[in-house]
Amino acid sequence: MPFQQDVRGFAAERDWTQFHDPKSLVLALVGEVGELAELFQWVPADEARRTYSSGPRRQRAEEEISDVLIYLLALGNSLDIDVLDAATRKLAAARDRFPVESVDGVAPEKD
Repeated sequence: MPFQQDVRGFAAERDWTQFHDPKSLVLALVGEVGELAELFQWVPADEARRTYSSGPRRQRAEEEISDVLIYLLALGNSLDIDVLDAATRKLAAARDRFPVESVDGVAPEKD
């Protein structure tokens, strides 16, 4: 949780926590995900990895991915959720739900 604490400290030092209610942070997060999606919008799927593997496009992808992560951690702070701990538990549950031997190479269906 150290980086999540850094995000909390960054906002607190600037007296921004007053603006960091869950609704506002979700909207900011959606906006940043939109900016990330916009980078890939017209790039053919089979070219996306190569297109964003180096240079200025990689830098832009890094920036937008970072913005998404920072807002997600800020949302966790607002709701007093340790995001890394919650994600670790979620991944463990997914391992149980989708054992390798039953889903290897197969996209899982939605419930």
